[in-house]
Amino acid sequence: MTDEVTYDGAAEAEVIRGKPRDAAPEVQGDPGLGCHSGSEMEKAARMAGQSDLLDQYARDYPQGPHDKPQSMCPAFGSLRVGLRMKRVATVLSGSACCVYGLTFVSHFYGARRSVGYVPFNSETLVTGKLFEDIRDSVHELADPDRFDAVVVTNLCVPTASGVPLRLLPNEINGVRIVGIDVPGFGIPTHAEAKDVLAGAMLNYARQEIEAGPVAAPEGGKSDRPTVSLLGEMFPADPMMIGAMLAPMGLAAGPVVPCREWRELYAALDCGAVAAIHPFYTAAIREFEAAGRPIVGSAPVGHDGTAAWLAGIGDAFGLPADRVAAAQNAFLPAIKTALAGAPVKGTITLSGYEGSELLVARLLIESGAEIPYVGTACPKTPWSEADAEWLRAKGVTVRFRASLEDDCAAMEGVKPDLAVGTTPVVQKAKELGIPALYFTNLISARPLMGPAGAGSLAEVVNAAIANKGRMDRMREFFEGVGADDTAGVWEGDPNLRPEFRALNQKKLEKQARAAKAQEMI
Repeated sequence: MTDEVTYDGAAEAEVIRGKPRDAAPEVQGDPGLGCHSGSEMEKAARMAGQSDLLDQYARDYPQGPHDKPQSMCPAFGSLRVGLRMKRVATVLSGSACCVYGLTFVSHFYGARRSVGYVPFNSETLVTGKLFEDIRDSVHELADPDRFDAVVVTNLCVPTASGVPLRLLPNEINGVRIVGIDVPGFGIPTHAEAKDVLAGAMLNYARQEIEAGPVAAPEGGKSDRPTVSLLGEMFPADPMMIGAMLAPMGLAAGPVVPCREWRELYAALDCGAVAAIHPFYTAAIREFEAAGRPIVGSAPVGHDGTAAWLAGIGDAFGLPADRVAAAQNAFLPAIKTALAGAPVKGTITLSGYEGSELLVARLLIESGAEIPYVGTACPKTPWSEADAEWLRAKGVTVRFRASLEDDCAAMEGVKPDLAVGTTPVVQKAKELGIPALYFTNLISARPLMGPAGAGSLAEVVNAAIANKGRMDRMREFFEGVGADDTAGVWEGDPNLRPEFRALNQKKLEKQARAAKAQEMI
């Protein structure tokens, strides 16, 4: 017996004690701290009883040639999903520097929502007081008049220390509590972190549905069978998809990740799921558990739209004439839009949003030559149709592409335009190659159906036409801003070539010694 007053029975739960696995995959990279620490943080997490979690993440989000995130912190993806939902509170548990960076980026992208933070130090982390602090915070936040759910996210250090969010109550005062771990050493990209939270919420909602009646959608239930749309997209795209589904007697369902909790019920109540972004592995697992068929690819361009509508028809068992009605209603308009907005030029394309293959299809049908497409996201069964179509057009498709892959392709091809992430764009402009940032300038446009067919031509053609300006800028800045001329100098830098020659000899000597050591 004890006089301690507790919220719940978490203190009585069995403690899971882990042990390191000899077969745990080693990750290249120097040992250090945080998401770039490679196997050190992973080993600590397994020691803390997180092996099952990390093994599931390894199956859902297989690592690529790079062992650590090469974009922003992956947790930004799940954080953004939570912050965009109505009546959902978000709490982070992690190092202060990580939380600062995540909240800064969130508000930079217009979150306008508070982010909760549970601080810790070495003592509270080791003694378990951090978990108690997290539990106190969710009890304090669980106000049913303000929130439908509270999302608690463990970042790298709490995950590696085994802070057990699974021991939090499932709900408090009718407010759902959703705990997730989003470590940089287990989730490769922020795009896939969106799936971590989306999958956790769908799992919770599916259990609620199985337990009994749930709230209807705010706008009421559709009178036609619906297709849930998986993956964030431009706001006009769901409406265009709905218009293309109408001739088949279908309607567009909610977009997952959802904007409010009750939309999760409507999403699970669909007749089929369109995996517009094919890397939502955890979400797809929940839809499949609910018995919903999954249709890959998207209605992008002429060929993509024709195949996608046929796939939707197959999923619903519709007669061929209803599918043909939808195709005949929209395919001619798409072909006309593509012909009216041609794109001429060679383009390398890369990004980490998950829609890179769709954009490449659209650009190729617009007339562009695309020798290389790289995506930081993994290969899945639902991206195979797009990859096969691109390969048939002579495109090299690289899944889990690293920054080095993308830069090497750009430097080797020397395209008329490079579309990619910030460092790819920076490198291209240094070489005098016009470049566009994928996230802000490409994915922020409609892609689906007739609306998407001509949406990219203006911005892409304008960028390609800037080649002359890029050449003039490169000529103007030639010889400054790099190597010995980097920084601010009042006079000419002291080059000291004799020091450089001496250092080069030392490097060559070390290389010869290393080579000799290999031969022993």
